Amino acid sequence: MADVKKQMKARVVAVKVLLRVMVDGRSLSASLPEQLATLFDPSERPLTQELCYGVMRYGGRLEAVVQQLLNKPLKRKDRDVECLILLGLYQLIYMRIPPHAVVAETVEALNSMGKPWAKGLVNALLRNFQRGEQKLLAQADSTPAGQYAHPPWLLKMIQACWPDEWQSIVVGNNQYPPMVLRVNSTHGSRNEYLQRLQNEEMAATAMAHVPSAIMLAQSIDVERLPGFSDGHASVQDGAAQLAGWLLDLQPEQRVLDVCSAPGGKCCHILEQVPQVAELVAIDIDEQRLQRVRENLARLKQQAKVVCGDARHPDEWWDGQPFERILLDAPCSASGVIRRHPDIKQLRREEDIEVLVALQGEILEAMWPLLAPGGLLLYATCSILPQENHLQIERFLETHHDATAPKVLASWGRAMPVGRQILPGDDGMDGFYYASLDRECT
Repeated sequence: MADVKKQMKARVVAVKVLLRVMVDGRSLSASLPEQLATLFDPSERPLTQELCYGVMRYGGRLEAVVQQLLNKPLKRKDRDVECLILLGLYQLIYMRIPPHAVVAETVEALNSMGKPWAKGLVNALLRNFQRGEQKLLAQADSTPAGQYAHPPWLLKMIQACWPDEWQSIVVGNNQYPPMVLRVNSTHGSRNEYLQRLQNEEMAATAMAHVPSAIMLAQSIDVERLPGFSDGHASVQDGAAQLAGWLLDLQPEQRVLDVCSAPGGKCCHILEQVPQVAELVAIDIDEQRLQRVRENLARLKQQAKVVCGDARHPDEWWDGQPFERILLDAPCSASGVIRRHPDIKQLRREEDIEVLVALQGEILEAMWPLLAPGGLLLYATCSILPQENHLQIERFLETHHDATAPKVLASWGRAMPVGRQILPGDDGMDGFYYASLDRECT
């Protein structure tokens, strides 16, 4: 009985999280932690998280099934009931919870939600799905959006940009991402940390192409990682770790990390070359900058953290040039959908043009801050060419003091300018990198 109550509580909290994403437009990463904090028993949290991420991951397919089961759409004020139905379907299709328990516990959750009138409806829908599962899923999968669990506009855009790879991309987007660690070299080598994991019976392997990266065989609570609280390791995807290596950092350089939050790349820079003259981390979001400060504190590193708009450096720049600039540009995040499946729900087609314009503005504003002979590394977690190599090509056409040397690497694929990683390549997220050198005058 205790386990049943825990799972009912987890379902109610999961509904609250999904409402914040689907109705309020908030991200999972912002909504989930605050709701998990309301669960006093930590054992309830994994189920809550699994339900929320699962519904976001397969939402397009689940919604196609709901449309078949409902005679008419639910009223807007009953979106919480719709979210609960999605949770129930996700459990029946993708989880190993006994079906009778799924139906009973999902229906019972309506009492805690204050919607007991919907118990008959939800019970009937879930049982109708059980009876007609094969036919209902076949019908849902008869459309590309249902089959691949992607919104139609995004699926079409991926198909247009990657006509030969689009199927592997969308399949990769729906897979669960591995947990990847970044080893802090100031506390020891990657091999030494692998041995520490082995001593704790945590299976892990060194990632190809990324000297600081380790992939765990199974995700675990970060507090279980050896030396985590002392900054010996951090959680960061392998593709994101490449930024630190591509910057070609040297001691006594002044470094600017643009759009820095939550601070993973900033901290990696300081781990690699603690002797930088100064690292300035800027982001427009003060709340997200708190994550940067927390990460710096755990790693016992120091940087100048600035809240400011990268498009207007005159408001915060001291006039001293930087030898290295990392521009982790705001983007569609189309390369990290497997890690943030709520992107499918939150992103809109019209956002892409706005983001491309914003990237161009920031790139334009940052270029004068780069010292002659310096390097600006442009990065996105996008797979869309208009945000990536086409953006850099436009910049090069109007800035004759900029050159883009080839990114010589064995990872990803060479683009006309820069290099692209697609989701799942060598276990990594989708990322784009381009190096821009400023000619000496």
